[in-house]
Amino acid sequence: MNETPGGGAPARDVSGPAFLPREDGQRLAYHKTAGETPGVVFLSGYMSDMTGTKAVWLEAQCRARGQAFLRFDYLGHGQSSGAFEEGTIGSWAADAVAALDALTDGPQILVGSSMGGWLMLLTALARPERIAGLIGIAAAPDFTEELMWQRFSPEIRATLERDGLYREPSPYGDQPYTITRRLIEEGRNHLLLGGQIPLTCPVRLLHGMADPDVPYQVSLRLAEALASDDVDVQLVKAGEHRMSEPADLVRLSDTLRSLSEGLRG
Repeated sequence: MNETPGGGAPARDVSGPAFLPREDGQRLAYHKTAGETPGVVFLSGYMSDMTGTKAVWLEAQCRARGQAFLRFDYLGHGQSSGAFEEGTIGSWAADAVAALDALTDGPQILVGSSMGGWLMLLTALARPERIAGLIGIAAAPDFTEELMWQRFSPEIRATLERDGLYREPSPYGDQPYTITRRLIEEGRNHLLLGGQIPLTCPVRLLHGMADPDVPYQVSLRLAEALASDDVDVQLVKAGEHRMSEPADLVRLSDTLRSLSEGLRG
């Protein structure tokens, strides 16, 4: 569920990030662009960071039209402090809420990719009064249970039980996925697809039908679970998990622009 840079994005920002200090001594790395509301907050995927193609692409789009934008790294990711192996769905959702609270003002659109799609839902549930809309890109709520634990072989489950850690080869690079028993067990506290999700803001879900990691049916289930009546699902027949091809990026920026304009009235 991670993402690697793809084509069609602007050049990477060569300036260093700013840092948001946390009470425990850790710090979140971020890049913030001032502008009009609704602002946009990008939430990246598992073992991904804020330098991914979609985050940088959307930042450039928002800067060009004067819209506020924030991208950041969860603890244990990218340029933030902390160890990845210590992270959980709950702790990374807390990072997202902290970034929303400290680094943004006014209504915000959350854009979540893969795991970020789960975290955007948890963030919106924690701060519904701050959220103007949501955009999920191959959103993966409940993935630790449904796409990891339930699909793992008995041997992998035994490894997790015995060692507390399993490293799974990644199709997106040389670095394997690091999966901890703690991630699986803590994730069960945040499962959403088993009941109604009480969010009523506009939601847009983009998903590739050729996604080998998160089946597009997850977005259909999410659409059904959301309380909002304003939910649109766009399925891209040839789209894969990262949704970072040039046509995908245009589709994403068009979706964000349309949603933003609709919210402004």
